[in-house]
Amino acid sequence: MSASTSGVATPAEDGVGSGLRKLKILMLHGYTQSGPLFHAKTRALEKILHKAFPPKPISPIFSSYPGGIHLLYPTAPLRLVPADIPGYNVEGAEDGGMKEETDAWGWWRRETGSAVYSGLEDGLRTIRTTIEDAGGVDGVVGFSQGGCAAAFVASLLEPGRQDTFEQYKAKDSSAFGYPEGWEELQKINGELKFGVSYSGFYAPDEIYKGFFEPKIRTKFLSVIGSLDSVVEEHRSKGLVERTEGARVVFHPGGHFVPVGKDMASVVVGFVRECCVVKDEKEASVEDMDLPF
Repeated sequence: MSASTSGVATPAEDGVGSGLRKLKILMLHGYTQSGPLFHAKTRALEKILHKAFPPKPISPIFSSYPGGIHLLYPTAPLRLVPADIPGYNVEGAEDGGMKEETDAWGWWRRETGSAVYSGLEDGLRTIRTTIEDAGGVDGVVGFSQGGCAAAFVASLLEPGRQDTFEQYKAKDSSAFGYPEGWEELQKINGELKFGVSYSGFYAPDEIYKGFFEPKIRTKFLSVIGSLDSVVEEHRSKGLVERTEGARVVFHPGGHFVPVGKDMASVVVGFVRECCVVKDEKEASVEDMDLPF
């Protein structure tokens, strides 16, 4: 059975809460990273999220996700060579070294001298397959390039977004088309409950307008490092401006996922705000039919 916004049960992993619906979050790593590496870098955040959404809790406010929480960490499909990696010493490398395989991956590559993303279709296909294999997801969290990808995913799963892509495609044949398979996935999964971007950015090229115009309606939080020297602040703010509500928080650091208690609590609070809904019959004692 697939995960949808209806709150039905989904296949669960072995362990505590198995067989009960879980809050499933797609975790998208940054450029040159991998799923396992991103998992290692966000273990502290994962622990806090597990604590915030425990399996089989007593409190009725968690009744929507009695199985707890499950984070999914896929690896992007594009294996990068040293020449693709920013900061790599091209002059000091031998010709053969420039083509050596690495454990660095990307959801797409930016074409030299442009803002066009080569391989984006492959990246989105991998993400779609991950969501399908998981039986659906409730939210998405991404870092850097993964933050931009998180915005793409939230946009693609919104109802009516396919029509927007088709309208832009009709006006400009070079516009990026609504990717294959996402129409069916949108019907099954439904709109995401939330999205979180750490050091993310928007895609500035006009061919990607379909993702951002109209603005992304999914509840979206952008976390920006005030000392980030990798993604310029105006690029991250550009993503903020293209999401309704413009939820943004700054942390006093650089290009990384802040996992300190204060910043993690902000994200956890946002996720709970978007996902936890009290049962109307249990939310207030005044509404209960008491035997006295």
